[in-house]
Amino acid sequence: MDVTITKNDAKTFVVLNGRLDTTNADQFQKDITPLMEDPAPDFEIDCTEMQYTSSQGLRIFLMLQKSVSSKGGKMVMVNMKPQVKEVFDITGFSNIIKII
Repeated sequence: MDVTITKNDAKTFVVLNGRLDTTNADQFQKDITPLMEDPAPDFEIDCTEMQYTSSQGLRIFLMLQKSVSSKGGKMVMVNMKPQVKEVFDITGFSNIIKII
């Protein structure tokens, strides 16, 4: 999983590329931990090239969403592949995290 994080004014863009699974979930969590410290979070997570997420990946997205919500921020996931979106739908995460 490759993670690219860029900031444009007040908005942070996160681009995910590859598979998010047990082999790289710890590194992904380290990559996004600084985002959880943002006092006014506004994130767009681009999933165009994300091929898969495991339950560990879902847990990390949930942690990020809870952090964002607790600060009154915004988080949206965009361009999710149908097979990845299906995992979010089946687990109910699409009701918790805004996906467009």
